[in-house]
Amino acid sequence: MEQFSTYIPTQIQFGPGSLESLGREKLPGKKALIVVSAGGSMKRHGYLDRTAALLKKQGIDSVIFDKILPNPILSHVMEGAALARQEGCDFVLGLGGGSSIDSAKSIAVMVNNPGDYWDYINGGSGKGKPVTEAVLPIVAITTTAGTGTEADPWTVITNQDKNEKIGFGTPDTFPTLSIVDPELMLSVPPKLTAYQGFDAFFHAAEGYIANIATPISDLYALESVRLVSRYLPRVVADGNDIEARSKVALANTLSGMVESTSSCTSEHSMEHALSAFKPELPHGAGLIMLSKAYFTHFASVVPQRLATLAEAMGEETSAVPEADRAMLMVTALEKLQRACGVDELKMSDYGLEKAQIPAYAQNARNTMGGLFEMDRAPLNTQDVIAIYEKAYR
Repeated sequence: MEQFSTYIPTQIQFGPGSLESLGREKLPGKKALIVVSAGGSMKRHGYLDRTAALLKKQGIDSVIFDKILPNPILSHVMEGAALARQEGCDFVLGLGGGSSIDSAKSIAVMVNNPGDYWDYINGGSGKGKPVTEAVLPIVAITTTAGTGTEADPWTVITNQDKNEKIGFGTPDTFPTLSIVDPELMLSVPPKLTAYQGFDAFFHAAEGYIANIATPISDLYALESVRLVSRYLPRVVADGNDIEARSKVALANTLSGMVESTSSCTSEHSMEHALSAFKPELPHGAGLIMLSKAYFTHFASVVPQRLATLAEAMGEETSAVPEADRAMLMVTALEKLQRACGVDELKMSDYGLEKAQIPAYAQNARNTMGGLFEMDRAPLNTQDVIAIYEKAYR
C-alpha cells in the first residue's frame, strides 16, 4: 500500500432540513459577518433571514456583506474584511454558492492579516507571502451543488485589474462547520444546476486522474462521478426532485473531499484563464466547453483511469477492445452533456476570441501553473493551445 496523508477537519451537517442545525450546533464566535451574493436571491428565498434568526437563537449577532459577484473579486474581499474588523466580527459565515463561501474564506484571512490579499497569493502577480496572523473561523452554508468548497480549504478570487483568477488556501481556511441542505437548492434554475453539477463532476474526474490521487480520494471521486452521471439529468429536468437534489448535493460534497485529498489538474487552470478574461462566463460552463478536447488528450495518458471513469458513468467496457475503453469516458461525457442540455455551449457565446487563445494559454500557466504539475504527463504551451483550439467553436 502506498503512503498517503488525509485531513478534512470540517464538521458537515448533511440532508434536507439540516439548516435548522445552525440553531443547535456549537458555533465559533459571538458575531458573524454573513457573506452573500449581490443578486439578492438569499433574501428573496428567505435563506438570509432564516440564517440570521438561527444565529440569534444562539445569542449570536450578525452583519451582512452582500456584494459578492458570481466570479468574486479582490476588492470585495478587502471591503468585506474591513467591515468585519469595523463591526468586531469574530467569525465569517458564507451563505450561498461557491462564490459566497470562497469570499468568506478569503475575507476570514484578511481580517487580521496586513496588506493586500494578493500579497498572499502564489502565482501571477501575487507575492506569495505566508499568512502569519490568525484566520477567523469559517462557517459554510451551501445553496448550490457545484464547487465542493464546503469540504475543502480552497478559495478562488479574481484580481480584476490584472485578469488573474487564482486559487488559494491553507489548513485554516477549511470551514469549521458546513451545512449542506438540499432544500436550499430547490430554487436553482436548470441551466445553473447543470453548470454547477458539471463543476462538481470535473473536480472529481480531475482528482481521479491527478498524479497525487490516493486510495481515499479515488473512493470519493468515483462515487461523485457515479452520482452526478445518474442524478444530474433528473434534477435538471425537475428541480423539485428532492431525491435527485440530495444525490447531486452529496456528489458535490464528495468532490470537495476529492479536492482535499487529491487535486484538480490543468483543465481548471485553463478554465480560470477564460473566466478571468470574461467574468460573465460561469465556471462550470467553461469547463464543459473544454472537457471533450481535454479528456480526449488524456485518454492515451491515463487509459485505465478514464476507462474506470467510464464505468462509473454507466458505460459497459468489458465488450470493448482495451485500446478503445478510455474514449468511452468521452462518449459518456457527451451523452451526459446532451441529457443536461449543455452540449451546444460555445466559447464564442461569451465573446472569447480564437485569436486570443495564445494569451489564454499563457495566462493559465502564469496564474495557476501549479495545477499543471498535477498532470500525469506534462502539457506544454502548444498542447494547451491545441486543446483550446479543438474546444473552440
